[in-house]
Amino acid sequence: MKYYSLNNHNIKTSFAAAAITGIAPDKGLYFPENVPQLESDFINNIEKYSDVEIALKAITPFIGDEIPQDILRNIVEETLSFDFPTVEVENGIYSLELYHGPTLAFKDVGARFMSRCLNYFSKGDNKKTTILVATSGDTGGAVANGFLGVEGINVVILYPSGKVSNVQEKQLTALGNNITALEVNGSFDDCQDMVKHAFLDEELKHINLTSANSINVARWLPQMFYYFFAYKQLKHLGKPLAISVPSGNFGNICAGLMAKKIGLPVGHFIASTNVNDTVPRFMQSQQYKPGTTTETLSNAMDVSSPSNFVRILELFESNFGSLKKDLSSYPFDDTETLKAINHLYNKHNYLADPHGAVGYLGLKQFMEQNAGYTGVFLETAHPVKFPQSIEKELGITIPVPDSLASLLTVEKQAIAIKSYTDLKDYLLL
Repeated sequence: MKYYSLNNHNIKTSFAAAAITGIAPDKGLYFPENVPQLESDFINNIEKYSDVEIALKAITPFIGDEIPQDILRNIVEETLSFDFPTVEVENGIYSLELYHGPTLAFKDVGARFMSRCLNYFSKGDNKKTTILVATSGDTGGAVANGFLGVEGINVVILYPSGKVSNVQEKQLTALGNNITALEVNGSFDDCQDMVKHAFLDEELKHINLTSANSINVARWLPQMFYYFFAYKQLKHLGKPLAISVPSGNFGNICAGLMAKKIGLPVGHFIASTNVNDTVPRFMQSQQYKPGTTTETLSNAMDVSSPSNFVRILELFESNFGSLKKDLSSYPFDDTETLKAINHLYNKHNYLADPHGAVGYLGLKQFMEQNAGYTGVFLETAHPVKFPQSIEKELGITIPVPDSLASLLTVEKQAIAIKSYTDLKDYLLL
């Protein structure tokens, strides 16, 4: 499989090169040259396959023979070392819980898969690789955990000061070793812009830089796995799935739409956002106009210019009619989010985090207008990551999982920066 730049289709490279470099030389995101098709017999009998076998079926065509099948199987097995349960919340509506990994967030899958791929590709290479990543919350922790102690790789994480939860901050600032956190005086979009700038800076060309954001194909594509697992678990209900994805940078829902394109029979996708509503407005007007990023309770979605939306447009060949058939998008504010958290807890005995609550709201809005679906919303992070808003709203104390308790006592280690110049100076040290 070759990958081309979305800015110039003549710029093509391998999966390995796309994973190692992260972004094309012309600043374009990489996209697969072909959209492979899975056999209908596999889809029709998906319940007979293990999760590892399903994931291998889905990802192998995108990698080809660049990773031997036995090694790729080991990578997938290590990536999927935890559960992905669907939990019935109310009649006909299920939560797909993606927070049972080591950092209690859905991004564990992409980060673990990518770290193991890069570890394979870098064997025998004496040059160190620097992973440069921006985070609006959970990406940083997942990447830090996935790459912690990996030989030959240093990780530099940029995060917006005061705009991530205490748990999220500790997960990316308390590890040390080969992990460095840079605390940025600005928004997530500022962090993301700095990362993109660094990749284009000629004075940094001698540094082996790559990114672990969802712009990286090795982070983006394995997120397809979730949707196959949900379909496998709910197929017996006999209705098409409507899946609502809390969406910020749009990598997760883009992976879901790719899963559908390669053969997974999902009925419809809903991109549920907070008030950073660039895509919901686009789906109404066909005009893409990012605004100023607004801080919300669902901070991992505080993104006004989602990088991966260009991949979604490419997947549908910029045909708005085709996109509209498969995707709806709705925004919700913090007041609505808190009401949903309260409703889910007190009416259905289900504790959701703010991102999952937004996903639930989007699903409910779609299903009120469209009958005949089994509804699924993604619960992307453990509620303990957002205790202040949840505990105040519900009047409860969320128990801290054992895996987090010791981390919260470790002193924060972060370097404060204000500008791209500060980032560049650090990388040139």
